[in-house]
Amino acid sequence: MLLTIDIGNTNIVLGIYDNKDLKSHWRLSSLTTRTNDECWIMMTTLLQQAEIKPSRISGVIISSVVPNLTPAFIRMCENNLGIDPVIVTGDLDFGLKCLYEDPRAVGADRLVNAVAGYHLFKGPLILVDFGTATTFDVVSENFEYLGGIIAPGIESSASLLHRIAARLPKVEMKFPDELIGRTTETSIQSGLMYGTVEMIDGMIKRLKSELGSDTKTAATGGLANVIIPYCNTISRIEPLLTLLGLRLIYEHVSN
Repeated sequence: MLLTIDIGNTNIVLGIYDNKDLKSHWRLSSLTTRTNDECWIMMTTLLQQAEIKPSRISGVIISSVVPNLTPAFIRMCENNLGIDPVIVTGDLDFGLKCLYEDPRAVGADRLVNAVAGYHLFKGPLILVDFGTATTFDVVSENFEYLGGIIAPGIESSASLLHRIAARLPKVEMKFPDELIGRTTETSIQSGLMYGTVEMIDGMIKRLKSELGSDTKTAATGGLANVIIPYCNTISRIEPLLTLLGLRLIYEHVSN
């Protein structure tokens, strides 16, 4: 079995694959103070709930954008599973040609998503990931990572607005019943949610004008299911895209 671990700024997403079958997956909060022992306690609890014995895990692959957390998960794999995990970086050869000026500067999750997206849809392709930041990643028809766009994430924008403006409350991430807000809360929700929709559709249209009208689009990330139904430019949602990409990369580097 393969353990896939995606460490993000907001969430850690884990999955267990039995060959190509995703047996179980979990989404946890990213706590940067976790030790390797705490990671192992968390992992054994999850595995026990899924009725999976740790001894059945024969491989681990990790993508991480949180440097403080990465060593704890590496030590957990080494000390408790007896496995040296594969770490996804821009230096790792997994078939994708990265055209970023410095491939090591690209977030590992963005490269992983590019691999999974191309596997599912081929290219040219635009992938939108709703995470701590909202990112657009572009893959060519020749399996090249062309680059992308980074914008503030919805929840990050909401938290910043609340923090710097004392009278503005934190709000639930949902669309209000009307575009024109009649309370402070619904006014903020309208700006955040509909503003994100317009940003997504506008960016996709601009990207397609450069890449071609036949460019495919897909979305992933925690809030994709909330936002995408209101968008006109994206029809596909792949909530576990990163886990698929990790499996594909592991298979590539292990052969």
